[in-house]
Amino acid sequence: MEAFLDFVQANVTLAPYAFLGLLILAGFNIPISEDLMLLSSALIAIKNPHLKYELFAGVFLGAYISDLICYGFMGRFLGPKIFQIKFFANMISQEKLDKINSFYAKYGVATLIIGRFIPFGVRNALFLTAGLGKMNAVKFALCDLIACTISCVFFFWLYFTYGESVIDLVKKGNMILFALFAAALTGWFIHKKVQAKKELSSPTETKN
Repeated sequence: MEAFLDFVQANVTLAPYAFLGLLILAGFNIPISEDLMLLSSALIAIKNPHLKYELFAGVFLGAYISDLICYGFMGRFLGPKIFQIKFFANMISQEKLDKINSFYAKYGVATLIIGRFIPFGVRNALFLTAGLGKMNAVKFALCDLIACTISCVFFFWLYFTYGESVIDLVKKGNMILFALFAAALTGWFIHKKVQAKKELSSPTETKN
């Protein structure tokens, strides 16, 4: 990754295309940080304001196309077969997908919007789950366009306006969001366990 950052800093006119290409690869679950790409593009834009819009377009289009690849190719096209590929099976468990799917069913579009602000592989798990669950393609594309626009505009503006001074703040915010998301998933898991126990015990209670 350091070699890539050195390259884009030395070849700023090619930077928008480099960010675009690298983020598209992230759609195949290759571990490339969207957050790092937004930060790097914004920092380059600070030093090269004439390329600000091109740099933003590169990361925005890359992030959005990446989402569509993860949803369409990985989720809808490969489907459950993805778990037969060790690389992906180790990254996203069926249990995690089941939990996220319950959030889609309950909160719908809000899941995508909130999920885009949560790092550590949660984003791709959301898009993959939407594909596996056969979410309507047009609905996903439109909802994710809204979510991607909100997150990319916010973070690019934040980094472009305040630079590296907000990195620690963003990291702390990401950790809080991830912790809240993990707590919500844990709560869902506990709720399902309790519900399953009640369903198993209810026939016995009826007989007595």
